[in-house]
Amino acid sequence: MDWDNVAAEDVIEALREVEWSTPPRSLGEFFSRFAFPRSFSKWKSRLKCNLYYYRTNYFILVIFVLGLALITRPLAIVGTVFTALSIAFLNDSFAATFNEKFIRTIRLFSPHMAAKMRPPHMPVIRGRSAARKTVYVCGKPRWVFVVIFLTASLVMWFSSCGLLWVLYAFLTSLFVVIVHASVRTPNLKARLNTFREEFRAVWRNYSEL
Repeated sequence: MDWDNVAAEDVIEALREVEWSTPPRSLGEFFSRFAFPRSFSKWKSRLKCNLYYYRTNYFILVIFVLGLALITRPLAIVGTVFTALSIAFLNDSFAATFNEKFIRTIRLFSPHMAAKMRPPHMPVIRGRSAARKTVYVCGKPRWVFVVIFLTASLVMWFSSCGLLWVLYAFLTSLFVVIVHASVRTPNLKARLNTFREEFRAVWRNYSEL
């Protein structure tokens, strides 16, 4: 796959739709084969490839750096957890899985309440859903939960008097991610995985026709 032809918007869209339960890559693979890119175009291609391929590792890395920086501030750590949840809800697979399991749990105690949490009926036009990209969590659009958890995290950070420290820690984690994604050379396994993802995407689009 030629990552030079992949726009940043396409990478973000792919990260939003990819399966969230993909396990992280091993540490031996994550910390091996580093080299500086030979050109700016090579750097952009490598950055997009690694951000997609090591997405789970980078997510864990960001949370680890934030937790390590805020280890003496319990409220800030809770805010970090809320931030992680708000980011996770941006992923279609995580939001759908959370919605299904939460409703299934509520159904054990109150079937009537669980029925109210079901997403609204979506009209179908020519075999496709009109609201195909609308993801619901507990009957509400997922952005509602993203805003709620982000607001709660900001309150926790402000209450712990560590808002500026959180910003430093977050920028540090992003810097580490960008540096790693810039110097980690894409291996053969990453390329094969990319081709497999492409095949699945093409097959999924074909089955929807």
